[in-house]
Amino acid sequence: MTTAVAKPDNREDNVPKLQRMITNTIRNLREAEEYLDEHADEIGAEERSRIEAKNERRRQSLENLRAEIRDEALDQRRRGE
Repeated sequence: MTTAVAKPDNREDNVPKLQRMITNTIRNLREAEEYLDEHADEIGAEERSRIEAKNERRRQSLENLRAEIRDEALDQRRRGE
């Protein structure tokens, strides 16, 4: 039987990955808002509510991702990078 070896924690590319995630989340948020604006009279209340709830989760994710970038920046300063 082989034993799994844990990979070392490589955090070098965390900030760029987080920034891409932020960019994609903002794009999705804006597209959903545009959809709501353009089709307000065509969609039902349930669909509108679902999209608005999803956008609220996206806003929360953005806050969390931005906090994670700040944490990464602090960690990099502590390590002297």
